[in-house]
Amino acid sequence: MDTSQKLLEKARQLSEGPGVYIMRDAEGREIYVGKAKNLRRRVSSYFQKRERHSKDLALVENIVDFEYVETDSELEAFLLESRLIKDFNPRYNVLLKDGDAYPFIEVTWGEDFPRVRTAWRRENPESRYYGPFVGAGDIKGALAALQRIFRFRSCQRQMDADNPRHFRQRGCLNYHLHRCAGVCTGRVTKEEYRKRVSGLCRFLSGGKKDLIDDLRKEMETAAAELRFEDAASLRDLVDSLMTLNEHPGIDESLAPLNPQTEPDKGLKALQEVLGLDEMPRRIEGIDIANLMGKEVVGSLVNFLDGVPFKDGYRRYRIKTVDGQDDFASIAEVVRRRYGRMVEEGTPLPDIVLIDGGKGQLGAAARAMQEVGAKPKALLSLAKQEETPFLAGRHEPLPMSKRNAGLKLLMHVRDESHRFAQHYHHILRRKAMFGEK
Repeated sequence: MDTSQKLLEKARQLSEGPGVYIMRDAEGREIYVGKAKNLRRRVSSYFQKRERHSKDLALVENIVDFEYVETDSELEAFLLESRLIKDFNPRYNVLLKDGDAYPFIEVTWGEDFPRVRTAWRRENPESRYYGPFVGAGDIKGALAALQRIFRFRSCQRQMDADNPRHFRQRGCLNYHLHRCAGVCTGRVTKEEYRKRVSGLCRFLSGGKKDLIDDLRKEMETAAAELRFEDAASLRDLVDSLMTLNEHPGIDESLAPLNPQTEPDKGLKALQEVLGLDEMPRRIEGIDIANLMGKEVVGSLVNFLDGVPFKDGYRRYRIKTVDGQDDFASIAEVVRRRYGRMVEEGTPLPDIVLIDGGKGQLGAAARAMQEVGAKPKALLSLAKQEETPFLAGRHEPLPMSKRNAGLKLLMHVRDESHRFAQHYHHILRRKAMFGEK
């Protein structure tokens, strides 16, 4: 049985549900990522004998294996596909090479009542952007499905929370069709509405499961406090997220997180607080992800001049640690990454940032010492606390949350977390790298 026949047999074992597939070449490299409404039918089509366009033929001839991720809905396959394209940068996924040619989803987070719309460029530093997406028509379908769930506004009205003239008694058509929470009617507060849109952002970033868990906890709290109307609203939101397959289908994806500050300002601020002779150019961020100690993975992201440098991203499947041990896992990634750089004489990054607190930082510092690596600065930054620590210094660095340097570190930390979670997400659902 030749390779195509073996792969066809493997494809015929897939489910008929939606998902994303990853094609690999003889060296195990990801060469193509695609999405499917029906995984079995779509993946099988690659290995059936028929006439093909020369471009498709070149791809098929290089496939020696594939992996896949089942999703709960076409909408989630739509969001996951491009995110994986951004992570893997596969050779044959050429459609998203020119980001300026394809649209984004923009959430105008800088407004009191953020709007959600299609945008062709990332022009507003206060907005949050997701994409680019291959087709504007696909975005329209995605937003139609999501608007029914999160009831965000898409109108052009100026809405300031402190200006009563911006509100009116009668809502627009979307409000009466239950597609908008009714911001213009004053029936939803700024805090309530932004919480709703924040949930949308979490969903777009791949956090559906955690979002549902948090909503269920809120629902139980509301019911216990006899706030039955709030509990019912939360229940409806959870039910809608759980039944996404009942909403219209779509088609495609996501990118690295957007900067939280201007890169030059952030780098200059880091130079000052760290006392560096020159402005830092390269920052690397490391994070660990696991599920109950299983499928532990590490990620390394690379920032050059304050912006993500995708070619420098790396993924690590933890090999020497049994169970859940973030300290040991971080130490393994540090030894593998920087030990190799020391051996090869490759210049180290100016700053290495560990996602975590003083414990994770200590583990990284010891591993650096073991391999003889001495970056200009080794830092850690834990989520929520947002308190940066420098190796060798007992007290945290004196950086307020408005500091441009801290905002840049948060960007690096969040991007390393995102990258780790995506790799981990694949491993959780299907063993990768040839494991069955």
